[in-house]
Amino acid sequence: MSIRPISEDDLHAFVDQALDPARRTEVAEYLKSHPDVAGRVEDYRRQREALRAALAPIAEEPVPSRLDLRRLIEARQTSRGWRAAAVAAAAAIVLLCGGATGWMLRDLSQPPVGGIAALASQATESFEVYASDHVRPVELRAEDRTLLVDWASQRLGRAVTAPDLSRSGYRFMGGRLVATPQGPAVLFMYDDDRGTRLALLSRRMVIDQDAPMRPHARGSTAGFAWAENGIGFSLVGPLSAEALHPIANEIRRQEHGI
Repeated sequence: MSIRPISEDDLHAFVDQALDPARRTEVAEYLKSHPDVAGRVEDYRRQREALRAALAPIAEEPVPSRLDLRRLIEARQTSRGWRAAAVAAAAAIVLLCGGATGWMLRDLSQPPVGGIAALASQATESFEVYASDHVRPVELRAEDRTLLVDWASQRLGRAVTAPDLSRSGYRFMGGRLVATPQGPAVLFMYDDDRGTRLALLSRRMVIDQDAPMRPHARGSTAGFAWAENGIGFSLVGPLSAEALHPIANEIRRQEHGI
């Protein structure tokens, strides 16, 4: 039986003693035959111990009186009375301002648009939260692929698949369900041998049920988003648009079954 490849996540979890006994044994055996990686792991360990030693005096300091739980509760109860009065005054002002102001406030309270732009933003935000997690970037791992796909299909009410990106140099890590204002979405995570991660967010579309592929970017994260037959897709990662585009096309090709 082949052993699952040792990833960068496994190395960090090994240093943090967060692996189960079986996986820890596998990583330890791997390090014995890879002294260069073992040296890097030892550097991680030294950095970890140095941080613990540097922060130990702070951790041993007594909790400041301003953070005492009883004082915090008392302060919150006091401020709650002032807040209630302020809310009542604000409500009276709104009523006095008439229908025009009320209609304006109604528009401001509407949920965000749920089209391709919202999908792209949600994919980027989910990627930024989970891709940097070295302990639990996914809820269900690659070996639970069938369970994850069945779970996501049931929650989304539509059959979904986890694309195979091995021909593009990326292996499937696993995934999770995430919440959006438009309902549940599934987030599939991938990585390559250098530890670069990509994520694919997919959910049902209320707006833009069919939309052509378009690029989007925020900071160092780029992506492509599109929708077909009421299902939206957004591939995101720390790559250039030129590098991501063929991978997005491969996902769309697989979704079409061609």
